Amino acid sequence: MIHEAAVFQLADRAAVHAFTLVAADDMDSVLPPLFDMPGADQPLPLRQVLAHSAYDEAWIPDMLAGRTMDEVGKDTYDGDLLGDDPHTAIAHIADRARTAAAGVTDRDAVVHCGYGDVPMWDYFWQLNVARTLGAHDIARHLGAESPLSEELAQAMWEGTAPAAAMWRSFGIYRAEVPVAEGASWRARYLGLTGRTDS
Repeated sequence: MIHEAAVFQLADRAAVHAFTLVAADDMDSVLPPLFDMPGADQPLPLRQVLAHSAYDEAWIPDMLAGRTMDEVGKDTYDGDLLGDDPHTAIAHIADRARTAAAGVTDRDAVVHCGYGDVPMWDYFWQLNVARTLGAHDIARHLGAESPLSEELAQAMWEGTAPAAAMWRSFGIYRAEVPVAEGASWRARYLGLTGRTDS
């Protein structure tokens, strides 16, 4: 398993943990935008956030196998993937994604995303950023502790800090928040993304 896929295992579990915090009464609670990029810069009800995450997760095994969306069928994962038991549904979908990720050994293999082809390592960093920031924002929105472990936060900081300016140019990271010397890895990573640990 390549390093980026190992980080995905941690990031995906953090995201699923955050999803399990969303109770039935929380589904209509509106989460502020995760990113500032067009198409992702609108507040959304948590059920819609979870539905989008389930859709994204469902595609991962196909993407990692090198299939195109046309080969799979662009509408294959359309519809309600959450059903009456969102927590169980998304945990099952995420388990399939992590199992597929565990088998990736070529970090330069081509992934055929809807917007174009990218190398495997790039695809994983996109997944990892989305999952860590989504996990943090959902948990904090619900008044819970951020689910980002020090191991995950360190990996995310080390993996994305060199390209932080690029992530900001896309509207994914926001203006960096300074952190104190000796701050935790979680505080450092969140600060890098324009967030705080409070």
